[in-house]
Amino acid sequence: MKKKNSKNYSRRSFLRDASIAAGGFMIIPRHVLGRGFISPSDKLNIAGIGCGGKADVNLPYAWNNGAENIVALCDVDDKMATKARSKWPNAPYYKDFRVMLDKEAKNIDAVIVTTPDHMHAVHALPCMQLGKHVYVEKPLTHDIYEARILTQAEKKYKVVTQMGNQGSSGDDTRLVETWIQEGAIGDVHTVHVWTNRPVWPSGVSLPTGKFEVPKELDWDLWLGTAPARDYNPAYHPAIWRGWTDFGTGSLGDMGCHFMDVPYRALKLGYPVSVECSVTSVYTGFFQESFYKGSFPPSSVIHLQFPKRGNMAAVDMKWYDGGIKPQRPAELLPDEQFAEWDGGILFEGTKGKLMAGLFGRKPTLLPTKLMASTTLPTSKYEFVKNGSEGHQKQWTDACKKGYGTYTSSPFSQAGPLAETVLMGNLAVLSYNHVEMKGNNRQFNGRKKLLWDGEKMKITNFEPANQFVKREYRAGYKLEL
Repeated sequence: MKKKNSKNYSRRSFLRDASIAAGGFMIIPRHVLGRGFISPSDKLNIAGIGCGGKADVNLPYAWNNGAENIVALCDVDDKMATKARSKWPNAPYYKDFRVMLDKEAKNIDAVIVTTPDHMHAVHALPCMQLGKHVYVEKPLTHDIYEARILTQAEKKYKVVTQMGNQGSSGDDTRLVETWIQEGAIGDVHTVHVWTNRPVWPSGVSLPTGKFEVPKELDWDLWLGTAPARDYNPAYHPAIWRGWTDFGTGSLGDMGCHFMDVPYRALKLGYPVSVECSVTSVYTGFFQESFYKGSFPPSSVIHLQFPKRGNMAAVDMKWYDGGIKPQRPAELLPDEQFAEWDGGILFEGTKGKLMAGLFGRKPTLLPTKLMASTTLPTSKYEFVKNGSEGHQKQWTDACKKGYGTYTSSPFSQAGPLAETVLMGNLAVLSYNHVEMKGNNRQFNGRKKLLWDGEKMKITNFEPANQFVKREYRAGYKLEL
């Protein structure tokens, strides 16, 4: 046997020869492979920032009945973390995510962020900077600037990412993508998207009154990046979605689910304009759109997208709060219009297609065409277990490393989230008032022109304040 030159004997050669000596099979420990390399035989070590609410789904699905490890938990509210701490009693528990990362980073491979919208970005970015793969609930961020930063961070820090819009892993999403792109209804020029949200108080004044902070809650950490204010049970838990400082309203809650289907089917990028109309409330002599601090009970958003290669320009119309588009003439009077909680309607040069949440039950109109039309099978690979496999798809990709396919990586989810949040930018701009002499002008009630690359409204400067928030002292977002 030829003697090995110890100087040139590489780690790869060592691992290869060791495997041969072991009969061609070996398990490579994490410490041998080094930082950023996870053996397929290893379990993924996952930390959770935010342990209640949607985390009740995200953490167990990622844990996958013990196929992976939950190694650290973090929540500002001990009550919200009760179930997770009981399920994984050996995982160290923290209230401040910064302390968790400082003490546990060496034991963590990946992090699931399931917190209120206003904290997504500042929770996710430090993890990415430490080389941790991240799964972040939808919407990806609270504002457009944050979404752009996380999109750039994915590439810079080369980590596996996934946004929690699980429908992007569903079979129906892939069918709709294929049918639209293969021309089943011709060139699509208009898309209607609607939801029954909100299902929380909206169009209301900021709550008042003095309340004692529950002993299990760190209110200062919960506020995080948001302006300081007194604790009120009208904010936490769950009800935060309707307040502009914390949540992103109906658009943030459901836009990344419903809009995702046309966004990927039509290969949309940045919109070029946005305008809106919102539910008004009467205050004195003026019709105001909504009370400062909360989103309106209902709104209609109009987004315009330019031509993309040989694909036609698209008008996307969003409706929430019970508002729906007109029933298409091709749908019989007693036939159901999409689903009870919302829907999607594509209008093309050769026909129409409707679907429900996640693209469910995609149907050509008139519906009798479904029996007489041969539709193409999906040209996109289905995800194992569909939308229920969304978290596992991410954990599997984390083990293989950066560049492995996931359904909603930040490179895809970031621009989608920006588009969704453009709707909120229009809503928040809607009530902008300027005095011209003795006259009150609502200058936000116009079409806003958007330069996506520069992240800037070009025809109404006041709207740009909603592109990027000012954080409370102690928080920052820097690549």
